[in-house]
Amino acid sequence: MEKLIYVLWRDPRIDAADFHRRLREEVAPQLLEFGARGLVLNLADEAARGAAPEFHACVPAMEAFVSVWLDSACRAVRQPFDAVLVSLGGRVASYVVSESQALLNTRFPTPLGERTPGFVQIAMFRRPPRVAREAWLEIWLESHTQVAMDAQDTFLYTQNVVGRALGFDSPHYDAIVEEGYPPAAHGDLRAFFDAPGDEDKCLRNQALIGESCARFIDFDKLDVVQTSQYVLKSAGA
Repeated sequence: MEKLIYVLWRDPRIDAADFHRRLREEVAPQLLEFGARGLVLNLADEAARGAAPEFHACVPAMEAFVSVWLDSACRAVRQPFDAVLVSLGGRVASYVVSESQALLNTRFPTPLGERTPGFVQIAMFRRPPRVAREAWLEIWLESHTQVAMDAQDTFLYTQNVVGRALGFDSPHYDAIVEEGYPPAAHGDLRAFFDAPGDEDKCLRNQALIGESCARFIDFDKLDVVQTSQYVLKSAGA
């Protein structure tokens, strides 16, 4: 089984709320009917707006992420999935990834199809040329992971190593990260950095995250988008 992450940009002529509604109510059922083994939507919708700071190396910013698990990511298998997402009318990029679930969501169990409480931050970045690939993976996956979970109040932490981009116009990314934060962190950096009511701890944790990320991310090549998560089908279920 392979995991694909589709990255979607909305056609500016389409209303944002309608774009997100169509993904939930029209596109998701079709993807399930096509045989998706797992399906998760992450939508940069009104409910996630202002949840935490964003970074946009890619302009305009992406507005939706669709994670689909398939038996194979070969063209013949994924073609109907590609087609229905392209039919929305905006730009679509897609990536085959290797998924590592460092922290599963056991804190906010949510019925399938409903919005997960809080918000999920999606970060996409490249490996800096100054860092060899094996060293980059070691820093990110082995060293940084615990720093991220210790210095932030996350209930979900998934790291996706990009294996290949599908399509000639998919922007270059080597990593896609999904981090879940509780409702209390929405618009509150102290809660976000696991320091509710403690400004000094917040600043310390912020510095820890910044210093750790600087080892394996060039910030001018970073995209960070806040989203609402909808799990439609758990992979392997």
